[in-house]
Amino acid sequence: MLAEADGTAPHGSDGSMRTSNINSNINPDSSILISKMEDVVIPFSSEVPCDNNGQRMWWAFLASSMVTFFGGLFIILIWRTLKYLWTVCCHCNIKSKEAQKVSNPANNQAADKGPKGPDEKEEAPASEVGWMTSVKDWAGVMISAQTLTGRVLVVLVFALSIGALGIYFIDSSDPIESCQNFYKDFTLQIDMAFNVFFLLYFGLRFIAANDKLWFWLEVNSVVDFFTVPPVFVSVYLNRSWLGLRFLRALRLIQFSEILQFLNILKTSNSIKLVNLCSIFISTWLTAAGFIHLVENSGDPWENFENSQSLSYWECVYLLMVTMSTVGYGDVYAKTTLGRLFMVFFILGGLAMFASYVPEIIELIGNRKKYGGSYSAVNGRKHIVVCGHITLESVSNFLKDFLHKDRDDVNVEIVFLHNISPNLELEALFKRHFTQVEFYQGSVLNPHDLARVKIESADACLILANKYCADPDAEDASNIMRVISIKNYHPKIRIITQMLQYHNKAHLLNIPSWNWKEGDDAICLAELKAGFIAQSCLAQGLSTMLANLFSMRSFIEIEEDTWQKYYLEGVANEMYTEYLSSAFVGLSFPTVCELCYVKLKLLLIAIEYKSEQRESRSRKRILINPGNHVKMQEGTLGFFIASDAKEVKRAFFYCKACHDDISDPKRIKKCGCKRPKYKYNGYVRSPADGATTPGNSGSQKETGVRFKADCNLVEDEHPSTLSPKKKQRNGGMRNSPNCSPKMMSRHDPLLIPGNEQIENMDMNVKRYDSTGMFHWCPSKEIEKVILTRSEASMTVLSGHVVVCIFGDGTSALVGLRNLVMPLRASNFHYHELKPIVFVGSLDYLRREWETLHNFPKVSILPGTPLSRADLRAVNINLCDMCVILSANQNNIEDASLQDKECILASLNIKSMQFDDSIGVLQANSQGFTPPGMDRSSPDSSPVHSFVRQASVTTGSNIPIITELVNDSNVQFLDQDDDDDPDTELYLTQPFACGTAFAVSVLDSLMSATYFNDNILTLIRTLVTGGATPELEALLAEENALRGGYSTPQTLANRDRCRVAQLALYDGPFADLGDGGCYGDLFCKALKTYNMLCFGIYRLRDAHLSAPSQCTKRYVITNPPYEFELVPTDLIFCLMQFDHNAGQSRTSLSHSSHSSHSSSKKSSSVHSIPPTSRQNRSSKTREARDKQKKEMVYR
Repeated sequence: MLAEADGTAPHGSDGSMRTSNINSNINPDSSILISKMEDVVIPFSSEVPCDNNGQRMWWAFLASSMVTFFGGLFIILIWRTLKYLWTVCCHCNIKSKEAQKVSNPANNQAADKGPKGPDEKEEAPASEVGWMTSVKDWAGVMISAQTLTGRVLVVLVFALSIGALGIYFIDSSDPIESCQNFYKDFTLQIDMAFNVFFLLYFGLRFIAANDKLWFWLEVNSVVDFFTVPPVFVSVYLNRSWLGLRFLRALRLIQFSEILQFLNILKTSNSIKLVNLCSIFISTWLTAAGFIHLVENSGDPWENFENSQSLSYWECVYLLMVTMSTVGYGDVYAKTTLGRLFMVFFILGGLAMFASYVPEIIELIGNRKKYGGSYSAVNGRKHIVVCGHITLESVSNFLKDFLHKDRDDVNVEIVFLHNISPNLELEALFKRHFTQVEFYQGSVLNPHDLARVKIESADACLILANKYCADPDAEDASNIMRVISIKNYHPKIRIITQMLQYHNKAHLLNIPSWNWKEGDDAICLAELKAGFIAQSCLAQGLSTMLANLFSMRSFIEIEEDTWQKYYLEGVANEMYTEYLSSAFVGLSFPTVCELCYVKLKLLLIAIEYKSEQRESRSRKRILINPGNHVKMQEGTLGFFIASDAKEVKRAFFYCKACHDDISDPKRIKKCGCKRPKYKYNGYVRSPADGATTPGNSGSQKETGVRFKADCNLVEDEHPSTLSPKKKQRNGGMRNSPNCSPKMMSRHDPLLIPGNEQIENMDMNVKRYDSTGMFHWCPSKEIEKVILTRSEASMTVLSGHVVVCIFGDGTSALVGLRNLVMPLRASNFHYHELKPIVFVGSLDYLRREWETLHNFPKVSILPGTPLSRADLRAVNINLCDMCVILSANQNNIEDASLQDKECILASLNIKSMQFDDSIGVLQANSQGFTPPGMDRSSPDSSPVHSFVRQASVTTGSNIPIITELVNDSNVQFLDQDDDDDPDTELYLTQPFACGTAFAVSVLDSLMSATYFNDNILTLIRTLVTGGATPELEALLAEENALRGGYSTPQTLANRDRCRVAQLALYDGPFADLGDGGCYGDLFCKALKTYNMLCFGIYRLRDAHLSAPSQCTKRYVITNPPYEFELVPTDLIFCLMQFDHNAGQSRTSLSHSSHSSHSSSKKSSSVHSIPPTSRQNRSSKTREARDKQKKEMVYR
């Protein structure tokens, strides 16, 4: 690559006569004289002493590298040869000595006893570590990345290699060879320092290498051979030759290793991507350096005359267009060496380009778009939502969580899912980008939990797939998510959805699962069955409760239709707010009446603090307590209202300033002195259970409800309480604040009626061990099975028919959760509605293990689609027909998921019944169905049957149908005009309480997050009194355990329940004919301690013309001036009546008009007849006439 001048060129005295000319195609300067042919000369000056003959010495640089490489290789080979020969010779000597020892064993023994020979002396120190081994180990530690020193050294060598490569890029703009003064060239000095370090590092690597030959042939060693020695030659000759310094680019291959040492690359995809990129770039840059060298130097056999001037970056461009097979032709190789190299490079480069580039693009394209990490914002909480993340589940959650009625929710929602969102879900996230972020990952991976900052999250919410084919598998997945999250951060608050009730017990096995810290499990099967069961006791209640804990916007309708009144009630939600000090000392009924009349608020419950200041466990939630409960400072109230601003009136109310104000909107904050707990309410911190100042003045909580318990609920997990505290969980009379008057009125021991005396029989088990449910000894399923003929002979009336679709392979729906509210102990035994299951016997056998301890339960094997089976169980005389299906989630088509339930509902509605059958057929010789006790005349089906009105058409039978797909609600009522896209809560079947979908329970997730008391209240209401204590018992035995009646267990019966009050008869009949709802509210509260909260009204009651329609709809919390009609049924919280068990004559059960009103034998109550004696005979005759008209509608 270097040409020597054939002749001697004359020189002048001026050093400028020698100029640089490394491109033979460029004419030399006129000041340079050459002989017969053009020479390639090296520029020099007096300041830079160099060869004044202009002779290039590239061979000296190249020779230094070659001598170093081949010389070292030769030495290694000679050493290994000599070592091999020495080993062979020593091996032969050892074998000969061993042969001598074998032939002379006696001499060997003597030798062992005698002094050791010189050979044995040499073997003694063989076990000791020699200094060479120590040095080798030290060198290995120094270059190993397993220690901090090794990592620093490896990273430093790589960084200096890249620095040397950068110096090469700078020097590539200079001639290939030029005279340089080491003391004046700054880049040469830096390059020299780098290479000295490389030489030292090479020595360490050589010492640490086990196989010196392979080390000598490594790529990194070859790079050092051709880059380090030329630098020393440059210093010696005062010359600089660009040469093979481009080989430093090969160090880029180790880039991925360096990043792994620094713990930057952790995933296989990232490591693979960096590997591919580093190999591709290093090969590209190295090949460009070789082309740059040969093209700027020319071919040696052409005397370097065919060189061309190309910059290094032009060579980089040339190699890229060559690898990509584009080849524009603007830059190309002219030298033979360059073209020969290009031929071989195309073979390898093209293959590399064709394989590496697509794979690199694929890896980059497959990188998670939603990787990254969440950056917490100071002063703003965030929650993590995971589990079943789909468009439907996310949209339902966000719609309720970010509802405008919650004011400004200062919480950011972080979704974590292992599958990237589709386009629709991605668009939904973009619409809420200010409060929602999505990250791709799994909660089972601690790295992903760290990415979403789970340790600083306010809570973690886990959504379940309600439509999965295997509910147990889905629950197992969510339990594993809980375990993973709790294992990463035990203090995080978790709210998870569960599908099956029996799987909740597994959560108790998690050590860090703590109810006191706010951990909650929302069991959809339990709550769904509980809502449906409450509708069996008070039809329409499921709709009212679902609307209360769901955030709904107010929709105003001008027309006087049933939708107008229904939607006014739908706009109501549950909120919490601290009561003003003006209420201190007043009784709950007084405060409740004042809030309703003056503040236009409905107070349902309060958080009561015991006067014994022990701990937070003394805080209790009292639902509609009596006069003995007085308001305290800082009492937290639970209100039903349509807006959070309305609830603030309870906090701002001042008797001195607002006593004479009639407009509640004018009640604002006054200048009077406020207590310290002021407007900013206190939100319980889920981390430590303490109260910390909240950000908003009103804790807007959806769904905190008036539960069926009018008594108290402990504000912590009952299993953590002492036995004494647990006894107080159910009964008000155990409270130390109960007045003697209240105790004398309610304490069953002080009212020794017949039933109470029987209940106190210590040898009879009538209730379960907690006293919350009626209980009987377990029965074999064969004893409760009815044949069709036996069912036809049975005089069934006022019962509940449960139509269940399922077979031996269907997933269990948990019928126990449906039966438990209907067997709550706050009902007297004669008030229990008989329950008849109609369905597959194979399926019911699987459920029977959880049902065999409940009284008055029968089974008719058959199918709900058979009219003969339905007639056999007197479906026209039932209080409620429940239609369930266990096969809904096994069908892929969403429209067909509810086909069985819809067909059964339409089948029942189209049935016709003979009006001649009825009371005359109910004689004393009627067949008593198995499982039903007829020993007491009060429990005889005859009595229930007499109270029923005959039904001639199936459309008047009260039915509640469970749906999976909300859109299928359009098929239930053929006479409605609901659009298929109408939301479920706006449809007529849902408003009437005849349809229920599990999707309405989605709102409980956000409601539970904002108020950790809500789930306890809801579960106590809809389950009839199920407690965590009972859950632990069921987890142990999977069945209710009978218990002897004691004062403590009987005290648990004293809890209120939701009932429906008839207005066409009784002490409120005068208000039912055009009276105001507010007057009814005040009268019921003052006289009977009944808290009214809604109306169940006939759909066409607003029409002036009479209508044959018996459908009703729900009106939640009507205003004071709302006008009542005689056919209205009033939802109210009714106190437990101990005297009702002594004689059924003390309580008059009303017989209603339409079947919707007449089927309330034990849930629709009138007040004892003693309060009705002042009515005139004229009024009585008018109402009797109206009653008859309603019966035959």
